Amino acid sequence: MRAGPSQDEVRRQNLGALLRYVHVHGATTRAELTGVLGLNRSTIGALTADLTGAGLVSEGTSRETGRAGRPSLVVRPESERVYAYAYSVEVDRLRAARVGLGGVVLDRRELDRPRNLLAGEAAPLLAGAVKEMHPAVPADGVCVGVGVAVCGMVRREDGMVRLSPPTGWVDEPIGAALAAELGIDVPITVGNVADVAAFAEHCRGVAAGCDNVIYLYGDVGVGAGIIAGGRRLTGHGGYGGEVGHMVVVREGTRCECGSRGCWETEIGEHALLRAAGRHDSRGRDALLALFDAAGRGDARAQTAVRRAGDWLGFGVANLVNIFNPEMVIFGGTIRDLYLASAAQVRSRLNSTGLPACLEHVRLRTPQLGADAALVGAAELAFERLLADPLAAA
Repeated sequence: MRAGPSQDEVRRQNLGALLRYVHVHGATTRAELTGVLGLNRSTIGALTADLTGAGLVSEGTSRETGRAGRPSLVVRPESERVYAYAYSVEVDRLRAARVGLGGVVLDRRELDRPRNLLAGEAAPLLAGAVKEMHPAVPADGVCVGVGVAVCGMVRREDGMVRLSPPTGWVDEPIGAALAAELGIDVPITVGNVADVAAFAEHCRGVAAGCDNVIYLYGDVGVGAGIIAGGRRLTGHGGYGGEVGHMVVVREGTRCECGSRGCWETEIGEHALLRAAGRHDSRGRDALLALFDAAGRGDARAQTAVRRAGDWLGFGVANLVNIFNPEMVIFGGTIRDLYLASAAQVRSRLNSTGLPACLEHVRLRTPQLGADAALVGAAELAFERLLADPLAAA
């Protein structure tokens, strides 16, 4: 027979559960923690004392209790002191942030990114952004990790970017390149931008409380972050969610992945601009100009947007039929396409989706907006701390 968990293992699990709850929900009374975690008051007191001693949380009285009698102590994450660095490597820009425990974005930087910039060239720029933010870090500040979001296929075991057509990266070791530039002894975790954005929205955004979620992210390409049963669904090697490469048109337009007729060749940046006759334009600003022109009555722009919206609804219907999500979130440039073509998306979804799968699905845009990727990258970095607080602090 397998032995049950030891007292140390139980304590470690309880410490992680308590810290994770405070990290996600913010300042929480001991009384609430007692009810949520199903532990008695003395155990909660001992756990919070351990976390306070490690500098991870602080305790104090609530300013407003609304109740008679002695107020319950409030446990707060030490957001200023305990933090992670987060990066988002996107088609046209590089973004960096210092994110405190509790998901608070404390500082940020943004740089333009030339489309031919490789990982070895991007790493010094990203490290430079961290160095700019470092003077504002408290003297007793503790960096617990670094998270990186990249629009591409990321190998889970070592953070190698295997393929990223939007950035032109093939087998680019962004994690190793950053480690060499940063020179700090903390784990660096790399993830796909759609996956980490889904993680963030599920943890503290529009999908909080939903256990089955699809987050669609678009730029030049299209990817998805999938939450199934409350867990990230990333596949065997970490390459899950490449929904932009569902083949929807047999012998269709050549895709940058080498195949033909991929979904992103119908709803991605190139497809939209090409259909509108804007062959010399590219980037998010060009897409926003296209959507604006459609809104002002430009017939060719309207046709391009309606057609792409119909294809967007077609793909979403397939994903809804397969995964039966509670919510589909449209992020990146897919958000802008959805807002410009919501009628076409909903019409195609209703005509193609299975009625049982459509009964409870909600279509939403990100609550965290453009910060979803940064917050999600930080969540990757915090995972080690939340799993074993005292060992990682």
